[in-house]
Amino acid sequence: MLRGPVNLLRRYWKVLRSPSRFFSLGFLTVGGFVAGVIFWGGFNTALEVSNTEAFCTGCHEMRDNVYQELQGTIHFTNRSGVRAKCSDCHVPHNWTNKMARKMQASKEVWGKVFGSIDTPEKFAAMRRTLAEHEWERLKANNSLECRNCHQFESMDFTRQSPRATAAHSTQLASGEKTCIDCHKGIAHKMPDMAGVETVR
Repeated sequence: MLRGPVNLLRRYWKVLRSPSRFFSLGFLTVGGFVAGVIFWGGFNTALEVSNTEAFCTGCHEMRDNVYQELQGTIHFTNRSGVRAKCSDCHVPHNWTNKMARKMQASKEVWGKVFGSIDTPEKFAAMRRTLAEHEWERLKANNSLECRNCHQFESMDFTRQSPRATAAHSTQLASGEKTCIDCHKGIAHKMPDMAGVETVR
C-alpha cells in the first residue's frame, strides 16, 4: 500500500539530487532559498535604515529646516517621553503602504539632486507646495500615519478641551474630517495660508 508514495518520494529525491550541469537541483533550491533570505534581510535592513532620524536629517535641507521646527513641538519633547521621528508621521507602518510611500519619496530626492530646495530661501518659496502635497497625501489615506499612534477608539473625551471633544466626537467620528483637516502645522511651521481653512 505504501509502495506507490515511497516510490514517488524516491523519484523526487533522485530529481533533487541529480545535477543540472554543475549543481544538483536540491543544491540550487536550497541555495536559492538562502540567497532569498539574505536578499530579503538586506532589503529590509536598508528599508529600516531609511526610516531612521539620522537618514532623514542627513541632508541639510531637512536638518536645517523642518527638523529644527520639529524640535520645538509636542511631538519631539513632551511629558510622556514619547518622541515621533520623521518616519512615524511621513511613512505608513504597514508594509504595503510603506513600500508605496517609499516609491513616492524617491521622487522627492529630485529636490535634493537638482537643488530646488537647497537654500533656506528656496525652501521657504516651496514650503506651501510641499506642505499641500503632504496634506493631500494624508487626506487621501485618512491620516493613516496619525492613527498609528492616535486611535479614535482610545480617545478620552473627558480629558480633551470642549472644542477638541466637539470636533472629535462629531466630524472625526463620522468621517467627515480626518486628522490633517484640523491639525495642519502640528509639527512644522505653517506656510503662508491665505485662502486655506485651518483650525489650531
